[in-house]
Amino acid sequence: MAAALSGVRDVEIDGDGVFKYVLVRVRAPGAPGKDVVRGHGWAEYHADIYERTAEELARQGLECECLGGGRLDHRPQERKIHVYGYSVGFGRADHSVTTEKLKAEYPDYKITWADEGY
Repeated sequence: MAAALSGVRDVEIDGDGVFKYVLVRVRAPGAPGKDVVRGHGWAEYHADIYERTAEELARQGLECECLGGGRLDHRPQERKIHVYGYSVGFGRADHSVTTEKLKAEYPDYKITWADEGY
């Protein structure tokens, strides 16, 4: 199962726009986990993203829990991502954790976060 966990990408977000995201802790049964970011414009609710992510991970034998959500403003032409807001259903994700994950995935971007906004 540890191999399955290492195959899970830390960040999967849409390439452009403003959209909801969730911060999810993924683990193999009985093992330590890792946090991943999932953000998509197709989702009407944060739960839509989490449910699809949970289904995909379950097929690999992995467990997960949602740590919270927010919004991403991804502007690839400007090489910027802003993390903000919260999820009504899951609460506010730790945007500092999300920001660090995004910085690792997008090292040449300016990535900022704020607790304000919805």
